[in-house]
Amino acid sequence: MKSIKVIGAKGHNLRNITVEIPKDKMTVVTGLSGSGKSSLAFDTIYAEGQRRYVESMSAYARQFLELMEKPDVEHIEGLSPAISIEQRNPSKNPRSTVATVTEIYDYLRLLFARIGHRHCPRCGREVEAWSVQGITQDILKKFNEKTVYVLSPLIQGRAGTYEELFAKLKKEGYVKARVDGTVIEVAQPPVLERYKKHTIELVADEIFVEEFEKERLSESLENALKYSKGLVHILEEGENPREFTYSENNACAHCGIGFSDLEPRLFSFNSPYGACPDCNGLGLKIEIDEDLVVPDKTLSINGGAIAAWHNPVTTRTHRWKSSWSGYYFDILQQVCRQGHINMNTPWEKLPKAQRDLLLYGAGGASYTSVISGGEQAFEGVITNLKRRYQESESDFVKEEIHDRFMREVTCPTCQGQRLKPEALSVYINGKSIVDITSMQVSAALNYFNNLQLTAKEQTIAKDVLKEIKARLGFLNSVGLAYLTLDRKSQTLSGGEAQRIHLATQIGSGLTGVLYVLDEPTIGLHSRDNDRLIETLKNLRDLDNTLIIVEHDKDTILASDYVVEIGPGAGEYGGQIVAAQETPKFLKNEKSLTASYLNGRQMILPRAELRPGNGKYLQILGAQQFNLKNIDVQIPLGKFVCVTGVSGSGKSTLIHQILYRALAQKFYGAKEAPGAHRAIKGLENIDKVIIVDQSPIGKTPRSNPATYTGVFSHIRDLFAEMPEAKRRGYKPGRFSFNVKGGRCEKCQGDGILKIQMQFLPDIYVKCEECAGKRFNEDTLQVKFKGKNIAEVLDMSVSQALDFFAAIPRIQRILKTLNDVGLGYIKLGQAATTLSGGEAQRVKLADELSRKGTGKTLYILDEPTTGLHFADIDKLLHVLHGLADKGNTVLIIEHNLDVIKTADWLIDLGPEGGDKGGNIVCQGTPRQVAACAGSYTGKYLKPELDAVDAFLKTHPQAQLHTPQKSAAKKPGKKK
Repeated sequence: MKSIKVIGAKGHNLRNITVEIPKDKMTVVTGLSGSGKSSLAFDTIYAEGQRRYVESMSAYARQFLELMEKPDVEHIEGLSPAISIEQRNPSKNPRSTVATVTEIYDYLRLLFARIGHRHCPRCGREVEAWSVQGITQDILKKFNEKTVYVLSPLIQGRAGTYEELFAKLKKEGYVKARVDGTVIEVAQPPVLERYKKHTIELVADEIFVEEFEKERLSESLENALKYSKGLVHILEEGENPREFTYSENNACAHCGIGFSDLEPRLFSFNSPYGACPDCNGLGLKIEIDEDLVVPDKTLSINGGAIAAWHNPVTTRTHRWKSSWSGYYFDILQQVCRQGHINMNTPWEKLPKAQRDLLLYGAGGASYTSVISGGEQAFEGVITNLKRRYQESESDFVKEEIHDRFMREVTCPTCQGQRLKPEALSVYINGKSIVDITSMQVSAALNYFNNLQLTAKEQTIAKDVLKEIKARLGFLNSVGLAYLTLDRKSQTLSGGEAQRIHLATQIGSGLTGVLYVLDEPTIGLHSRDNDRLIETLKNLRDLDNTLIIVEHDKDTILASDYVVEIGPGAGEYGGQIVAAQETPKFLKNEKSLTASYLNGRQMILPRAELRPGNGKYLQILGAQQFNLKNIDVQIPLGKFVCVTGVSGSGKSTLIHQILYRALAQKFYGAKEAPGAHRAIKGLENIDKVIIVDQSPIGKTPRSNPATYTGVFSHIRDLFAEMPEAKRRGYKPGRFSFNVKGGRCEKCQGDGILKIQMQFLPDIYVKCEECAGKRFNEDTLQVKFKGKNIAEVLDMSVSQALDFFAAIPRIQRILKTLNDVGLGYIKLGQAATTLSGGEAQRVKLADELSRKGTGKTLYILDEPTTGLHFADIDKLLHVLHGLADKGNTVLIIEHNLDVIKTADWLIDLGPEGGDKGGNIVCQGTPRQVAACAGSYTGKYLKPELDAVDAFLKTHPQAQLHTPQKSAAKKPGKKK
């Protein structure tokens, strides 16, 4: 079959639709947000493909098949094996990095183990091989007139019982061996646990070292080296024994340090063989932070500089807080008298020795305890906090110390490099494995393309290098050239994580597969978009079928076929508006999407730009990551966009420097801002609100109704119903988080998790409550004929009509509807919301509060997942915030948003190391005229199109100030 035919799809809001999608083509499914695109692509086509895959599995997997909900569709013909590449949240595992997720790190470990040049971590010299004669001489020098064991390593860190090995050693006449650090008799070996890792060494000889026994020692070493293939351990007998490793292959002749052979696991920060022992391979430690213990260094000790003792951690009820504060102050007075420390001098002006005495007890001061009356050594404030954190049995005390005074700090042992010194001192062309993983994808690709190797090394590394280069090339082609290989997965956006998954799939080289993608262009600048589209076409040209849920103009125009779902969102959508080849689709007069693509409709900029309030926020000397010590001036009272290619430093500037600095000032946040000199103009704003794409909750219990607080009002309303009063129900009865009203079988989740080995866990509807979350008694209480479960199942737009007479509920629902979320359900699990939807829920929550007119709103790509018409609606809301005197600061790639801004700050010119500068700043038309700006290059045609549109549509209105637009939004023609 040359097409996939979906017959009678009714899932979610789909209206019994039938559609045919061509195979081996790139098809875009588009339409208004909430119209049913994902319901068709993911919940129908991909879900059926996944179900049929499980159907082909073993009997064990098939026993769960009846629990997998069959998509609500009559039949699907011509379905290929399906792979979904969704915008799932990236891994939260702190060990997961870009290199590990893409398997590049696995190949790097293998490469370094096979052709790496080992150097001594102590002296830096390249490691040389030991001869038997050299080992003998070294032992005579180090252990003269001492008894030593000559050990031959046979098994190192491997699981098994090894009965046959012990029998073989006994047969060959050996008497002793060392097992897991203990010397045992070979004739009576211990019973080893089969699945536990063990280390077994043969005791080749036990010898008193002296010149007379030189020949015997040499023979024992030869024997030991033969058994272990070139490795021997020398263990001194007695207390605190010294132990040395010698190798015929790897050892430092200068320092006398021997090494085992290079293995891939030596370079793994997830293995005890390679990970830094101090931080266990995380590169970070949670430590007491001096800056949190003494937050204001301009204060003196008498003025309360040492916050940890001025406002000490006591009990949950803060009982005796003033008494403990007085106790600690008495100790400080005694120590300051001994150390001749002026308690009225500002902390920052005290000498370092005096500060170290107070914080760490350095210098041996003492005090007389008012509790015991005895003399005690002064341990220091930070040492005291550490001890209390480790020894306290109170969870509250530990939590308070952790939250108030502890912070993630770079591991001092490995300096954040995660590995042991032995792994960090192995080089290829002068680069260690950490040097390579700290490179950006583009730089790493350049390094491997120009790698100089000997003929032997080239033969060994040929296949490994091919895999590394291919994966780096795929990452580069999907617009991720700016990411460093050691970038943690948990810091990636949903779009970046999706494109990494896409790069991995391209690398697999599969053909005849159906790929279902969810807005792969999210987070990409128009320049990088072109590369991604070329990559998608290459995937299609491998005889694969691509179904892409997308709103991006360039992707739709590059596709072969377009399916538009609509005409509206939620209950007003779910129908096929168009299903045509792209050239025909663009001429479709019934299509709302086509009207924006062919210029019949357009999002227009404002008639006049805001003058602002004449005040500024100034970020001086920003130099975090790739920022090049730049000074940035942000005008207040305006709609400001920060633009630039992916990886140019936008998020670093706004999130890591500006927001963190403001959060510290206004809310006392712990996270330190990125490197910068100063921020001026803070007095011109009274609060900062960040609306990012992080999830609104980590569990299915969190949903838009609970997050915005509207569910509390709904529960209060249900508790006022006559039936609820008759039964004595309070608002808590209508909560699915506590016992009483919820279904106890699923504990209010509405779903049950079925764990499947080797397959993803399956979630099935709870049979007892049929997914309604509440028990039968609770569901008897109704408002206007609907129970609490039916209300949670309503879309926002339905609920807006349903609660029209309840102002406190209607006000919150209206803000959700205004930001384009009329289609989501009130009780929709937070885990199923996309990053863009979660961000707009947060925005709605903020809009429902009363503003001050001096607020700074920071948003990160708020148009994610929005159709052109929904962007137009969202822009009215955001411009409304700026019209009230607030400042709206947006990181954005979408040209429809950028062209409506009052002011643009364009970073670049490239991503990564070649970015971090201000390319230009000004109004959209000024940036469009900037020759060095990629944003300007793509913005100019958009503004030209606006001018052309206004000439042919003289009746069209530009966005007007919100004073009038609040009642009557600007028209679209």
